[in-house]
This record gives sequence, C-alpha cells and structure tokens, in this order.
Amino acid sequence: MNVPNILTTIRFLFIPIFISIFYSSIENNILYATYVFILAGITDILDGYIARKYNMVTKWGTVLDPLADKLMQITVLICFTDKKYLPLWVITVIGIKEILMILGGLFLYYFVDKTVIPANKYGKIATVSFYIAILSIVFKVNKLISYLLVLAAVILTLIAFINYLIGFRKINRMNKEKRH
Repeated sequence: MNVPNILTTIRFLFIPIFISIFYSSIENNILYATYVFILAGITDILDGYIARKYNMVTKWGTVLDPLADKLMQITVLICFTDKKYLPLWVITVIGIKEILMILGGLFLYYFVDKTVIPANKYGKIATVSFYIAILSIVFKVNKLISYLLVLAAVILTLIAFINYLIGFRKINRMNKEKRH
C-alpha cells in the first residue's frame, strides 16, 4: 500500500460520507456534501500526481482509481437527480456510459491478459467538466449556464467514451493478432 493507493481508498470512503451529509437534515447539507465531493476531487488529483512523479503507479491503483472516480460521480449524479437538481436524462446517459466502461474494464482485466486501459486526457477533461457543472448547480449559477455546463459535461463524457472504445478495439485487435 503506497500513498496514492491510500488516497484512492480514502476516496471510496468519501462516498458514504457524501451520501450521509447530502441526505442529512443539517443546514447547508448540499454545500457540505459538495465539500466532500471537492475533497474527493483533490485526492484524485493528488494520487495521480504522486503516483506519476514518484513512480508509484501500481496495477491496483490503475484499476481502483478510475473505479473510485466513477462510483463518486454516479453517487453525485444519483443524489442530484433524486433531489431534482439534474434531469433524469443526465444520469441515464452517463450511467449507461459508466456501466459499459466498468464492464469493459472488467472484461479486459479478466479475459485479456489483465489489460487495463489507463485514464486519458479526454476522460480527465470530462471529469473536470462534470465537477464544474455540479459546482455551478450548488453555487446557484444562472440556470441556463448551469444547464449548458451539464450539457457540455455529458457531451465531453460521450467523447471520452468513444475514445475509450477506440482504445478497447485496438487492444482487442492486438491481442487477437498475438494469438494467431
């Protein structure tokens, strides 16, 4: 267990904390839950930076880091959709994409020589745009601007998904060629 993996583990622990605060009856519960969400984002940036800078990248981290991100994102989406801050179509589109990504990742890991497709710039841009969209909602930015930010986050998420599909196909093709 190294520092980046500990930070990833902490991010998993932030998920039930976020939910507890989000649904609590305390004043400013959404704001405080958002602070937990921001802390999760900071640990994501830190674990990636530390892992790369100090050569602490592990298979465990490569698999669990994006899983922690996806679970946190889906949690936030479900909570915000449940409270009607987001329309249902957002969770539907992003949820389907994330489920397909998780299943694809499991398939590659368990059936294609423990292959892992690492996060790429498209996925990172989509994640940052998602954070910005959520923050715009919490901090009550103009509704049209917030909607456009949410729409941009969904479009960037779909672009990232297409990029991952291209990577998945390349890996699958290379593995088929190795076998023949």
